[in-house]
Amino acid sequence: MDDIRNLTGMHIDILREIGNIGAGNAATALSMLLNKKIEMAVPRVQIATFAEMMELIGGPEQVVACVYLRIEGEAPGNMFFVLPPEQAERFVRRMIGDDSFSFQGEAHELGCSALQELGNILAGSYLSALADFTRLNLHPSVPALAIDMIGAVLSFGLLELSRAGDYAILIDTAIYDERRPDESINGHFFLLPDPDSFSIIFRALGVDGL
Repeated sequence: MDDIRNLTGMHIDILREIGNIGAGNAATALSMLLNKKIEMAVPRVQIATFAEMMELIGGPEQVVACVYLRIEGEAPGNMFFVLPPEQAERFVRRMIGDDSFSFQGEAHELGCSALQELGNILAGSYLSALADFTRLNLHPSVPALAIDMIGAVLSFGLLELSRAGDYAILIDTAIYDERRPDESINGHFFLLPDPDSFSIIFRALGVDGL
């Protein structure tokens, strides 16, 4: 089993570069989708324990909007895109052109589909960058959406991965309209590898040490 606590500064630099390329690809896709200039940044990449992941969000009982995807292919794992519900609502309002949209009560199907599409675009962009770097076959599953406590969301995604260890890669993501740079949408990507996946990835990158 991989122990990603052994990741070095070189590993993190590679992950950050992959994150930056993925963010650029995602910004281009979102700009086309929304017909406006969208910028994205990756302010931080780090290793986090599951407990630290939950604390970064505000504790296990903090309610979040989460898009969950299964990474399939030669280095499988799980990916979560998590953001506060109010920021998810703000994005959906811009995406569907409905300022009244809210996750309170019955969330209508169009808004949920829009948020799933955001997660799909972001995950697809990051995985495409990772696949380009590694030349591994990686692709996302159909995204699932949950509005729930972060502890429940992460537990649901990890039910079948009890062997995967206690650590994950965290990629912070900031999305903003260049005309509204003070209204960024800030989310977190959590990449949780299956056993052996990270050694596969880094061997493909020509970096040993896991």
